[in-house]
Amino acid sequence: MSGEAEEVAHDTVEAAVRAQLAKAFGGVRGIIEAAVPTVAFTISWISTEELKLSLIISITLSVLLLVARIAQRSTPQFVINSLIGIAIGAFFASRSGDAKDYFLPGILWNAGYAVAMLLSIVTRWPVVGFLIGSVTGDPTGWRKDPGIVKLCSRLTWLLLVPCVVRVAVQLPVWLFGGGDKAVAALGVAKIAMGWPLQVAALGAMLWVLGRGRTPLKPPVAPA
Repeated sequence: MSGEAEEVAHDTVEAAVRAQLAKAFGGVRGIIEAAVPTVAFTISWISTEELKLSLIISITLSVLLLVARIAQRSTPQFVINSLIGIAIGAFFASRSGDAKDYFLPGILWNAGYAVAMLLSIVTRWPVVGFLIGSVTGDPTGWRKDPGIVKLCSRLTWLLLVPCVVRVAVQLPVWLFGGGDKAVAALGVAKIAMGWPLQVAALGAMLWVLGRGRTPLKPPVAPA
């Protein structure tokens, strides 16, 4: 029933995508929760050069943020996503003993995500289209309309660009940098190119969405 109500509430593709994007971005609180553990790890490493201590502080803060979410009975999705990323980064760094490897999983994730989105555009299955499918209840029905496919491809490009920028900036630092300067540069880059770039992409997507009114369902031809 709720799916039907949501579908009625969104009579255009643009309205449906806007609503789904609002759910996908964690708002101001989500931005803070994603940034705090990285900031703590970077500052702790620069101050102490103790990898284990820095990892403990980062993970502990993530767990505390998760507990706060659960205690307030608000969705823990964004904290859990951040905690998983931090845990993987901690595993990489602890295995190699190099603090800059804390940032490697994020670089690899962005590279993989960019490649996947590019393939989805090339094959005319742009990932943003599945946001529409989640509203209509038909995961692939949107592909029948070339106009919707074109719109979703443009929106997917806008999601892809931040991933490419992050990899282009952070990968050379990880490959060729060393010591405190590399860790500090990666920490600053991850924060500066994390949510700020994502919010910029969201703003560009909303601008594109604000320029059209594509029917969520094609009009039924008269008998």
